[in-house]
Amino acid sequence: MKLVTHYVFSAGLLTLLSSFFLNFYTAFFLSSIIAVIGNSLIDKLGHREIQTRRGLIPVRTPLTHTVPRSVLWGWIPSLLLIPLTGYYHETIIISLIALLNGPSHMLLDVFTERGIYVKKDGRWRRVALAHFRYDNPAVNGLAILLGVMMLFAAVQLHSYHYYYHYSYS
Repeated sequence: MKLVTHYVFSAGLLTLLSSFFLNFYTAFFLSSIIAVIGNSLIDKLGHREIQTRRGLIPVRTPLTHTVPRSVLWGWIPSLLLIPLTGYYHETIIISLIALLNGPSHMLLDVFTERGIYVKKDGRWRRVALAHFRYDNPAVNGLAILLGVMMLFAAVQLHSYHYYYHYSYS
């Protein structure tokens, strides 16, 4: 998937999960930073270019494109946010939810042509559930739409409380 797709989907997922415990705006701000930095790390460190007769092509590596390793690479940006939050409660929650940043990246990549790496019989093998091109506009649009819907659900989670539990009369 395109990097922007990873940003929106991961930000939506992390915001939805953290908005159960944090203010929506705090959850959105921290989740967006973690999603952008974490997905950028996974893509920049996890791709190398190989020279072929058609030119340079990007290829995924098992350094970041395995589920266990992606957990670590997706979690690292939450350590950078510790000085920003200042509150112990927010730091713990966002660090725990940031553990899902990498697996959300792998969830989207498993639907692309080359998939993700899984270790089987001591060798790295690629696993793909569907073989969509990474730049397929329909699949990228669907993933972005899911991310936006998760953001909308996170907003509704907070507005429901105000509209239905407080009387303004």
